[in-house]
Amino acid sequence: MLAGIFSSDAMVIEAAADYLKAYAIDCLFTAIFFCYIGFYNGIGMTKFVMIQGIIGAFCVRVPVSWFMSRRAGATLFDIGLATPFSSILQLVLCLGCMLYLRKKKWV
Repeated sequence: MLAGIFSSDAMVIEAAADYLKAYAIDCLFTAIFFCYIGFYNGIGMTKFVMIQGIIGAFCVRVPVSWFMSRRAGATLFDIGLATPFSSILQLVLCLGCMLYLRKKKWV
């Protein structure tokens, strides 16, 4: 229904629905790691926030979307999975940073 606002082409609507299914997975992880990002920005760890964002984008999201697009029969769902994969890595980095800070007794 959402894609129908922008196009009446059935193939476009179907492709958009495929992509949104992958993006919906990402929303689960993003809701968590954005809280960590806000926390790290708040305590002045802005370099860490920038680095984890760059790693997520350029080391995961771009390569995974490229790889998925090269597969035979790739759909927008397959390509869209790059976003949750990136978010998972960013969440792991944020959790690792929290464990580090706790070990150092900073939080």
